[in-house]
Amino acid sequence: MKVTSLTALAGAALLASATLSFAEQTFKTDPGHTEVRFGWSHAGVSFQTAEFDKVSGTLVLDRDNIEASKVSVTVDTTSVSTGFEVFDEHIQAPAYFDTGAHPEMTFTSTEIKLTGDTTAKITGDLTIKGVTQPLELDAELTFQGDHPVAQFFDSYKGDWVAFSLRGEIADHMSFGVGQFPTGPISLFIDTEMQIVE
Repeated sequence: MKVTSLTALAGAALLASATLSFAEQTFKTDPGHTEVRFGWSHAGVSFQTAEFDKVSGTLVLDRDNIEASKVSVTVDTTSVSTGFEVFDEHIQAPAYFDTGAHPEMTFTSTEIKLTGDTTAKITGDLTIKGVTQPLELDAELTFQGDHPVAQFFDSYKGDWVAFSLRGEIADHMSFGVGQFPTGPISLFIDTEMQIVE
């Protein structure tokens, strides 16, 4: 299905019904098709990545005013997966994510600015280990409409949107994560979201 523009989402909803208001709708992340990955330089030798296996997010989409929409994400830091069990345990220690005291990290949007037909910059508050700092994400709408899999599984029926987001944490140690600087941390987020309201 062709991806519509972010601004066209608003117009499509208003034309859909003359009697019902679709101005604000809530979408939730599909846990099986949402990935939050991060990457870093390993001493300049190679680029390494890891991900969090448990993530939940909500998009409150204001179809009348896309820039008034809101995004919130909660990441279970105990679900970090590097592909190496010993390292998984290592980065959950107090010097890193300290998952015993801080089992979650969160992101809450504070501003959304459209940058193109299918793109936007999402600025928000990222909280890790109780430290909150601003984070900017480049977002791209990659899908909107009826999910193709709905023809096989009823659980996929309803309206869907999908996004690809990219960002960077310039200094991970400013959150109290890590014992020495590794340079910027790259963020890669891809998600499918299903309407719930």
